[in-house]
Amino acid sequence: MKAVIIEDEEVAAQALALLLEELYPDITVLATLQSVEDSVEWLRTHAAPDLLFMDIHLSDDSSFSIFDKVAVTCPVIFTTAYDKYALRAFEVNSIDYLLKPVHQDNLQHAIEKYRRLSAAKGIDSGVIASLLETIRREKAVYKSYLLVSNRDKLIPLAVKDIAYIHVDVKVVIAVTFDNRNHYLSQPLDELMEQLSPQAFYRANRQYIVARSAVKDVSAWFGSKLAVNLTVSAPEKIYVSKARAKNFKEWLTG
Repeated sequence: MKAVIIEDEEVAAQALALLLEELYPDITVLATLQSVEDSVEWLRTHAAPDLLFMDIHLSDDSSFSIFDKVAVTCPVIFTTAYDKYALRAFEVNSIDYLLKPVHQDNLQHAIEKYRRLSAAKGIDSGVIASLLETIRREKAVYKSYLLVSNRDKLIPLAVKDIAYIHVDVKVVIAVTFDNRNHYLSQPLDELMEQLSPQAFYRANRQYIVARSAVKDVSAWFGSKLAVNLTVSAPEKIYVSKARAKNFKEWLTG
C-alpha cells in the first residue's frame, strides 16, 4: 500500500511516518507535503496513492480547499487537533479521522476500517462532497468577539479591533490596533476556525494577521515575504516562499 502524508508540522509528520513504518511494513510513504499548494501540485503530477493522511489545518489554507483544486480519488484519513464541526461531519458521513497526537490504537483502527471499506465497496466520492458541504454550512458564521483573560475575569474583545494574534512562549496574545495585549486561551489552529478567512490570514506558525492591519509587504531572502503592519510587532512576520502567492491573492481578494 502506498500512502502520502499532508501535514505542515514536521514533527507530527515524522511521528506518523515512523508509526506507520513500525505497525505496517507494507505501507510505503511516497511523500510528505506541507501546504495546499504543494499537495495540489503533487496530486496533479503523480498517480493517486492508496491512502492519504491529511491534516485539516495547513499553513496556507484549510486542506479542504485541496478538493476544490484537484480530484482526490483515494481514501482519506483526516487528522486534527480540534475541530468540532469536522468531527460531527465525520460521524454523519462515516469518514474516519484521527485526533492529534496520533496514538497507535487509533491509527490501527483507522487503517483497518479503510481496508474493510476498500475491500467491500470502495470509497464513495459523494461522501467527501457531503462532508465538504457540511463543513462549509456549519462554518458560515464567524466570531465577532473573542473572550480574553483579564486577571480573574473574561472580557469580550471585538474581532474588528484585532491587528494580529501571535504566540509568545506558548502564550497566545491578541494585539489590538491601540497596541494593547490581550491573552487568549485557544491555540492558533482553533482561532483560525473562528475567524473569517477573508479578514485574517495565518502568516506562519506564530502569527495570524488581519488584512486591515497590513501596511505593505516586502520581498525577503529566499523568496519569502515580510509583512509590515500598521502596528508594531515584536519581530519580523514572514510568509514562506511556498505560500507567498496564496498570501498575495488573499491580500488582493
